[in-house]
Amino acid sequence: MSAALFFKRFLQRPLQVASIVPSSKVLIHRVAGKFDFSKPRIIAEFGPGEGCTTREFVRRMHPDSTLLLFELDAELANLLRHHFRDDKRIHVLNTDAANLPHELAALGIRHCDYVVSGIPFSTMEIGKKRELLRCIHESLAPNPDSAFIIYQVTNELRGHAKLFTRVESEYCIQNFPPYFITVYYKQGLNGTSHNGNGASHNGINGNGASRNALNGNGASHNGNGKH
Repeated sequence: MSAALFFKRFLQRPLQVASIVPSSKVLIHRVAGKFDFSKPRIIAEFGPGEGCTTREFVRRMHPDSTLLLFELDAELANLLRHHFRDDKRIHVLNTDAANLPHELAALGIRHCDYVVSGIPFSTMEIGKKRELLRCIHESLAPNPDSAFIIYQVTNELRGHAKLFTRVESEYCIQNFPPYFITVYYKQGLNGTSHNGNGASHNGINGNGASRNALNGNGASHNGNGKH
C-alpha cells in the first residue's frame, strides 16, 4: 500500500488505523525481534493492514508455525488472502480481534504463543479494551515466554493490562510518529502469574511493570542506565 493510500485509510477509519503512514523498517525489525521464531509457534496478529509487518514475521517464521491475521477491513483482508494464498501457515480472518478464542477453537488450537497488535487501543472504549485484554491473556499459552506484543504512539495500555505480570518496553524514535513497543508477558520469569490484584508473587509492582527503573519515555532499563 502506498503512503498516500495509507493516509486515505487513516482519514476514512481513524479509530481503526493507528498511523497516517506505514511502519518504518526499523520499527518492523524491532517488533519482529521480540519473537522467538526458532521453533513452531502459534501467532495472532491484529490489524495487519496490507501486511508490512506480517511479511517480516512470515519471512522469519518456522515452517510449522501458524499465523492468524485479524483484519476488519474487507478489502485489506482480501488483499492479504491474495498475497499469502500459497502459504498454508496463514489464515486471514475478516473479523474482530475479540473473536480470537473462537477462531483458535475453530482451528483446533487451544492457545497461541504470541499476539501482536498495531491497532490503536488508546481509542477504544475502556470496557472493550479491558475485555480484549482478557481475551488475549486467556488465549496465550501458560508459558513464561508467551506474550502480547503491541506497538503504539502512547503507552497508556500499561494502566489497563493488570493481568500481565511482566512488562518490557522500548521507544522507537526511528519511526514516524515514534512508537512504544511493549511486551506483556503472561507469566513472570519463574512461571508465576497474575494473582488477582494486579501483582504477582515474583516481584512485580502494582501497575504490572517489573521493578526495573523506567526512564522518561516509559522504557525499562537496568541499574547501569542501559536498556
